[in-house]
Amino acid sequence: MTDAAISEAPLTVSARAARRIGEILKTEGDGAMLRVSVEGGGCSGFQYKFDVERAKADDDILIERDSVVVLVDPSSAPFLAGSELDFVDDLIGASFRVVNPNATASCGCGTSFSI
Repeated sequence: MTDAAISEAPLTVSARAARRIGEILKTEGDGAMLRVSVEGGGCSGFQYKFDVERAKADDDILIERDSVVVLVDPSSAPFLAGSELDFVDDLIGASFRVVNPNATASCGCGTSFSI
């Protein structure tokens, strides 16, 4: 991946998230990738969605870190611009968390947000 492609990625992946994604995708077999998308809904207006995919669409944005692949569709990219995907394990549980500088509000569990 070139530096230009990295700078255009709407989302960065932390080392902790890459490690956890790798653990999950190992059980899914060769060619598995994680898709991060944004959908309307949730208590704050938009919500993050995580899916395991086997195929990349022609217009998907591909983000690689430590041998794992994360896909973002072009309609979700503006909502994720400048965000970081992290993995946290704290008192309320272990989960992926999107640190999104564009979000003006979010719900208590961090799965939905508004812009």
